[in-house]
Amino acid sequence: MAATLEKISILMFPWLAHGHISPYLELAKNLTQKNFQVFFCSTPVNLKPIRENYEPMSSIQLVDLQLPPMDQLPPQFHTTKDLPPHLMSTLKTALDMAKPEFSRILMTLKPDIVIFYYLQPWAKDAAEEQGIQAVTFMTVGAVSSSFLVHYSIMDDRRKEFPFQEINFPETERREMMKFMHDSANGKTNGERYLESFRRSAGFVLMKTSREIEGKYIDYLSGLVQNEIVPVGPLVQEPEYKDEDSVMIMNWLSDKEPSSVAYVSFGSEYFLSKEEVEEIAHGLELSKVSFIWVVRFHGGDRGRTTIHDVLPEGFLRRIGERGMVLEGWAPQAKILSHGSIGGFVSHCGWSSILEGMMFGVPIIAMPMQLDQPLNAKLVVEGYLGSQVPRNNGKFKREEVASVINEVVVAKQGEKVRLRAKELGKKMREKRGEEIDLVAKKISQLVKDESSQDY
Repeated sequence: MAATLEKISILMFPWLAHGHISPYLELAKNLTQKNFQVFFCSTPVNLKPIRENYEPMSSIQLVDLQLPPMDQLPPQFHTTKDLPPHLMSTLKTALDMAKPEFSRILMTLKPDIVIFYYLQPWAKDAAEEQGIQAVTFMTVGAVSSSFLVHYSIMDDRRKEFPFQEINFPETERREMMKFMHDSANGKTNGERYLESFRRSAGFVLMKTSREIEGKYIDYLSGLVQNEIVPVGPLVQEPEYKDEDSVMIMNWLSDKEPSSVAYVSFGSEYFLSKEEVEEIAHGLELSKVSFIWVVRFHGGDRGRTTIHDVLPEGFLRRIGERGMVLEGWAPQAKILSHGSIGGFVSHCGWSSILEGMMFGVPIIAMPMQLDQPLNAKLVVEGYLGSQVPRNNGKFKREEVASVINEVVVAKQGEKVRLRAKELGKKMREKRGEEIDLVAKKISQLVKDESSQDY
């Protein structure tokens, strides 16, 4: 396909989850500043909040992808947000079935390159059928990816992951591999994973930084026999200026520097009542000031409130020392505030990168999937500490102890200093990483164009 190199056009095609759409959108914004035109493709329910919350972007055009109608999957479930867990396989199947519609979009828009997520490797087939190159963009890190690929392709499954400090207990490894064996529409997650890595045109983009994961990036490149190109942390710049944000910032400004713990478990993990109670008691015992974001699944939203799940008298006892928010908070804006001294996190990859970017040490409380691996990376890099589990459960005394260690205690000084140093390096590297991505994409399109003549 011949490309107009003065304005290369990219079609971005993320997985149908906010945690994936957000980094794709941030990458799109960064690339438009390098003179790229971006088409951003997803289902209407996923594009709706972007249309509502962001100023119109002349270099980013939002493109609706209509999934085929299915009785058990109405349009409000064309996203992972509030999706009943038993419908996840159905959602993947519906997205697979949208290939003809996706092909029509490509035929109409004629982008120079497609950037897609591994759960829809057929996007590369659709692109190639029209002479368009397609590149995978992974929103998870290199340590979890190399771990999964290692155990997926090794003939001898007893062969240990080569980085001893990151090795998993057998039970946790089994849980990770179960995810790789889960299937939809006749294809496992593992098959989609490896196919996308190996068939990505020329290189694989990955949301990471060499400052954090250099050795894992190199190991993964060798495993999949394709170059891994870090795009940086892609931290979303705060764009909300509502009254709630102002209230939160004013509250933080009254606190001492690096004295407050920010507590959040991401947009797609919902704490049980028991977990909420142990964390609440842990925060109370810690004596550390905190902001805690509590979220409920869509089926419980409106029927359950923070007053239903918090221990009796908790809000009264903590008084002005703590702030409990329901549903949403401007995370990047909070983490960048000078009063934040620790991030109590489930260790989702985007959250980890945000904490690292702003130099905030992590209090790791991993829950599922790649999160235990990310937590081990945090501990290995002296960027935080992990709350241990007792018979698989978190206990309030341990929660309080680790929060104190990371935020205020003398034994946490090394972690606090290391986090600040890494954050400074990552902020300095951001421009270089995006420059390299822009160069790689431009060269790929240029090489493809030269073959057309």
